[in-house]
Parts: sequence; structure tokens; C-alpha cells
Amino acid sequence: MSRSLAQLKKIPITELKGVGKAKASRLSEFGIDTVLDLLMHYPRRYLDLSTVTRIRDVKEGELALVVGEVVKVGYPHRTKSGKSMLSVDIGDSSGLLRCTFFNQPWRAKQLETGVNVACFGKVTVFGKYLQMSSPSLDLYGDATGKVVALYPSSAKSSVTTKELAKFISETLDRAGEFEDPLSKEVLQELNLVDRTFAFRAIHKPPDLKSSAVARKRLAFDELLRLQLPLIQAKRQSEKVENAISHSVSSDTDSMVQRFFRSLDFDLTNAQKHALTEIFSDMSSKYPMHRLLQGDVGSGKTVVALAALVLGIENGYQGAIMAPTEVLAEQHYSAICSMLKDFEVLDPSTLNGTRPLRVCLLTSKISGATRNEVVKQIGDGSVDLIVGTHAILSESVAFKSLGIVVIDEQHRFGVEQRSALRSQNSLITPDMLVMTATPIPRSAAMVIFGDLEQTTLFELPIGRKPVETKWVKTPSSEKKVWEKVRSEVKKGHLIYVVCPLVEGSDRIEAKSAVEEFERLSASELASIKVGLVHGQMPASKREETMRAFRLHEYSVLVATTVIEVGIDIKDATVMVIENADRFGIAQLHQLRGRVGRSDLDSFCYLIADKESVSKEAQVRLESIESISDGFKLAEIDLDLRGEGTILGARQKGRSDLRLASLTHDQELIDTAKKVANLILDQDPLLDTSYAGIILGKEGQALLPSDDEAYLFKS
Repeated sequence: MSRSLAQLKKIPITELKGVGKAKASRLSEFGIDTVLDLLMHYPRRYLDLSTVTRIRDVKEGELALVVGEVVKVGYPHRTKSGKSMLSVDIGDSSGLLRCTFFNQPWRAKQLETGVNVACFGKVTVFGKYLQMSSPSLDLYGDATGKVVALYPSSAKSSVTTKELAKFISETLDRAGEFEDPLSKEVLQELNLVDRTFAFRAIHKPPDLKSSAVARKRLAFDELLRLQLPLIQAKRQSEKVENAISHSVSSDTDSMVQRFFRSLDFDLTNAQKHALTEIFSDMSSKYPMHRLLQGDVGSGKTVVALAALVLGIENGYQGAIMAPTEVLAEQHYSAICSMLKDFEVLDPSTLNGTRPLRVCLLTSKISGATRNEVVKQIGDGSVDLIVGTHAILSESVAFKSLGIVVIDEQHRFGVEQRSALRSQNSLITPDMLVMTATPIPRSAAMVIFGDLEQTTLFELPIGRKPVETKWVKTPSSEKKVWEKVRSEVKKGHLIYVVCPLVEGSDRIEAKSAVEEFERLSASELASIKVGLVHGQMPASKREETMRAFRLHEYSVLVATTVIEVGIDIKDATVMVIENADRFGIAQLHQLRGRVGRSDLDSFCYLIADKESVSKEAQVRLESIESISDGFKLAEIDLDLRGEGTILGARQKGRSDLRLASLTHDQELIDTAKKVANLILDQDPLLDTSYAGIILGKEGQALLPSDDEAYLFKS
């Protein structure tokens, strides 16, 4: 009898020998609660025993891989420099090797006598001992084959790698054959192995080639499981016919054409192409469901506003929803300025028209003012609503919502998007979602597979790249503040960003409050400096931002509250303190707050090279040398893994344990094709052999809230 993954997902881990309540609780720390969770706890990497050197054969000064057993564990003690040091003796049949670990006292608990370990590092001789200092170290279980699987482990959990290997081996023996949704013919065509071989070879490979083909099959399954509900959701949205078919006029006197003529700049070719796709969607009989993404400063907002204008010209209301009050106010101010001379048809007036009305609705607006805004939204006397999540209040009912723009898509959850689409049950408004954080094509196919996608690859004419420099030593900071003073004299504005709001005993990093006080009393004593951070009341924060925009402050010390969307043309310098504490996407977004005009702009990444990690060094070097947000997104994806970027859809996905959004583009394409073929034959996944298996797997492996999300979005 073959076992389905859906069945295995229901079998608790306590069914295995030696797994009682206490052990099950510790396995749960790894996310292992069922036998399927255990089978999907894949090896982190493999140890090829053919490359191992016996201890007596290692040579001083060379890198070596040795395997052996822990013979002796010393006691952690302090060195003269104050570091914690632990010595551990590893032995094989040929000799002993001493491994020393600094500032890792937890190793004493991990490396108990008798534990099997693999060590990789540079060999030195210290006195009479062969030694490795802080080697890469892995624990492993069964080493009877040529290749040993090494599993992710935790210093906090008392479950050993050896135990994990034993439990997995028992599960494989008892599970027998695995149900496979793909026929032998399809597997052969796709050059994939069957599931039974894949699960066995991923955990107990006879050789490294077998582990690679096993990984390919199981990674394909992960991608297929994700693609199926995305494509189902996309097909479902395309069947909805209570959409608005907006009329797109090329008449020079149309509102859209007048809007284009009112701009004091020319649209880029990328913006024109994006508008062609968006207008085509809006004129079709199906609701638009499109993602608009582009690099920082690529002009997404103008494209979105043109789409809103088209909706208003056709007699419908438009809404643009921003993630913060600061960004909503900025949108409101800019839109009011750009649309101040526009009129809409209104048969109730003498001349048949009235001024186009824009309103702002945020949580800060209350009382009689809020009641009046809500009334105008409900009776249709306001055409364009700019706001935050306050738009989603039950008291807010649109008269005729025709198009919704959601700015910074990743900052909104499912319920918000769904609520906006549901304001008018008689029609389904068009929806345009935007993300300012560039997403690699491979990731976008998985994350936003249910959306049509438009990407702006081109920056507006006249924009200059921001000159970026990593300031690697404290002594070099003096030149940064000289540059700041020089730019202030030119009438330009400066940002100084800190990772913390206030000082911390646990984290060695500058705080915005302390840096504001320090700069105001030292390097920038003669300059007006403002302070803004997330713990301030929103009113105070917005007041400070307005004052900065009006040059009442020349320098703004801030946290990452200014990360997204703030658009001040004459801001020319971004100083990022402790830049190693920020991710690539954050650094790129922060840098994007300057360089928003034809002025020369600069970004300084302050981080002491002596104290940053290797990964932080890669991040800083990447930001310093690369301005293309999409290239940076690829690097970020490589560094941070799939889980983080999948969080862009707000519901964290742990489905991709093996598949790589960076390296498995061909596999992603194949999974999408196969998903389409399966759904062509079995749209509801409930009649065909493959459909029934995959449908049940989707229900078992994709959490219900994630599944609901896909069909709401």
C-alpha cells in the first residue's frame, strides 16, 4: 500500500519508537509534529566520507576535513583578552585533534563525550597537539554509507542529529511506498525521479548524485504545490464578469490626456508600456488584478495616478491606500497639486461640471471632519480617496468604487486587500498593487503568481545615480560631517538614520535620540537638526516631517520610519549609522530617499570594518557597488533565503524548504507549466488521479489561512 503525504501529515510523531511527550515537545521546536514534518526536515548538507582525512595524516597549515568521536570536553574559561575559550578533543582510530572554540560556551553542552562530529578547518600545531581553531563543525548520526546526511540542529534542543537520523530511518522503513501524482511517462518527460526514491535518497543517499536528483524532485513538488492555488486563484478572478469596462479615449480633451500634458516631465518608455498594459486591463470585461513593481524612484506613483484618473473619468471613485500616515499625507498633497485644475461631470450643477475632489482619511482625522469625509465618500461627492487602513473602517462605504491602488503591497495583510475589493458588491473594482522593493522574476512568479505583472526597469530622465560610499573606520567619519555641512550651505537637506530609537545595553548601536543630542552639540552645532522616530506620537512625527520639508530643519535624524515613499527633491545626503545592522532591501530603500532630482546626491554607510560580520560585509559591498535594485534583490535572496522574501505576501510561507527562488528558475517554469496542464483537465482538483492527490496535499500542507489568502487576493 502506498502512503499519501496528506495521510502522513495526520500521523503524530509520537507514533515512532522512543518518542514520548517530552521528546515530541523538543522535536516541536524544529517544527516537527507529524511524521511528514520529520520527512521534510531535510539534510542541511552532506558529508562525503571519501574526502575525509585521517587525523594522523593531516598537515600543518592545510585545510582538512576530519571525522571522529568526541573524546574529551574541557571547561569553558576566560583568556587574558577576556574571551571565553573551550577545548574539545576529537579522536579517530589514528589519533587526536584538539578543537578550540572562542565565545561559544554552549558547545560544551552540544559536544558531549561519544558524539560523532565532522570538523573542517585549518590545521595548526600548538605544543604537542594538532589543533583547529573555531572550525566548521557538524554533528552526524549513521555513518555506515559513503555519504552522511547532516541535519539542521539547535543548541537549545536536546534532540541530537543521531536521534533525528534514527527517527527518519524508522519512518522511511514503516512508510513503505509514497503515492505519486505524476505518472512514469510524465516523470520521464520531466527528467524527475519518483517520490519513493526521492524521499529515501534525500535522507540516505548512496552517493551525492542521488541526493541531487532527489532534491530536484522534492523541490519541484514544493513549487507545484504553490503554483496550483495561485493559478486557480488567477483563473477564478478572470471568471468574474461583474467588472467595469472602462472606456479609454485618445481624444486630446479627455481627462487622461490632459493629465499627461499637465506633467512637467516626459514619461519614460517603461511608464508608457506599463500604462498600455494597465489601460488594456481596465477596458476588459474582467477586473484588473495587476502588480506594478519597479526600482526606487522609477515613477510608479505617476502610473498609478493615471489609472485612477481613468477610473474617475469613467464616473467611478478611486482609492489609493498607503501603509503610513506620513506616506498617505504625502500622496494627498502631491495628488491635490497635480489634479487641482481638473473637473468631473456633474449634471446637478448649472454648467454640468464641478471640480474634481480629493479627500484624505487617516486614523488621525476624527470627529465632525471624519463624519463629513465619510458622508462625501458615501454620496459620491468625493472622487479620489487617499488614506491608510482607516479607509477599511466599517463606517466607510463607497458609492461607486471603481479602482483601488494599494501602495507598498507587502505592508498590508489579506483582510485589508479583500475589504477594499468588497466595498461594492455589485461591481468588482480594478486593483493595482505596488511594491517598492524590487522582487526577482523567479520570486515574483511564486509570490505573486496570481497577478499579472508589470515592471518599470527605467528611471526618469535626469535622475543621477546616488554616489555611495562605505565609511569603514571611525577616523573617516570626519569627512562625512564635513560633506554634510557643505551640502547644508548649498540649501540641501540631509538624513541621518540610526538603527535604534534609544540606547540599549544589549545592542551596540547608535540610537536616534542619542545621535540627535550628540550631533546637535558637536559636528552640527550650528545647524538646525530635527528628530523623528516610530515611538513619537504620529502628530509630532508628521509635524517634524513637514518642518523638514519646509527647511525649518536642515538635518533630520531618524529611524527607518522614513524608509519608504518619502519624496523630498532637495534631500541630497543620506548618512546611515551602523549600516551593518540593516538588510540590503532596507539600505536600498533608505538610499532611495535621496537622488530624487537632478542634484548630485550621496549615501554614506557608516560601519567599522573590524567589527562587521562576513555577511554584513557582503551587504555593504553590494550596496556600495550596485545601484540596480533588481540585482540587489537577487543578492538579498541568496543571503537571506526564500522564507524572508516569501514574507512579502504577509503570510509567512515555510513551503520552500528545498526549492531556491534564485537558482531554480527552470524548475519554477516547469512547475507552472505542469500546474496549468493539470488544471486544464481538472480545474477543481477533484476528478483526476493527479488532481485528487495534489488537492488533498494542498489542503494538508498549505495552512488554511494561506489558502484563503490566495483566493482573497
